[in-house]
Amino acid sequence: LHLVALNFPLSGDMRADFQCFRQAQLAGLTSTYRAFLSSHLQDLATVVRKTDRHHLPIVNLQGETLFSNWESIFDGNGGQFNTHVPIYSFDGRNVMTDSSWPQKIIWHGSTANGIRLVSNYCEAWHTADMGAMGQASPLGTGKLLDQKVYSCNNLFIVLCIENSFVSDPQG
Repeated sequence: LHLVALNFPLSGDMRADFQCFRQAQLAGLTSTYRAFLSSHLQDLATVVRKTDRHHLPIVNLQGETLFSNWESIFDGNGGQFNTHVPIYSFDGRNVMTDSSWPQKIIWHGSTANGIRLVSNYCEAWHTADMGAMGQASPLGTGKLLDQKVYSCNNLFIVLCIENSFVSDPQG
C-alpha cells in the first residue's frame, strides 16, 4: 500500500479525503486513497481495509518500504520509520527535502495507537483557527505518530494512504 503526500501543505481546515482522491486520480493512480488522519467518523488505525492491514507492506511512491504492514504503524512506538526512505508527493517530490513544505511536520490527529484525539484534530479538520489545536508529528523524529500539538493555522504535510490493494487484472 502506498503512502503519499499531498502536493502542497494544508492548514487544519481541509477536505483531505477529497484531495487524496483527486490528486491520486490526477497522478494516474487507480487505487483509492484516503487521508492519513483520524476524523470524526473514523480512527486513523481503521482507514485501511481489515483484509489489507497485516500482509501488505507500506511503501513510498517508488516502492521502497516504510513499514512492514499497516498494523506495525500503530504498535505504540509512534510509527517509527526509516528516515532514509523518502516520502514523496503525488507529483514525485520528496517532502523531506522540497521547499514547498517548509515545515517537515505531518497532521494526524491521533494517539500513538491511531485512535482519534477529539480535542486535537482541528474540529474534525474543519478549522484553521489559531486557537484550535491539532495533533501532528515532526518527521525529523522518524515517527509518523509523534505526539505534538500545534495550532490549526499551521500549514503542514498531509499524507494519503492507499486504503485497499487492487491487483493488476493483467497480472
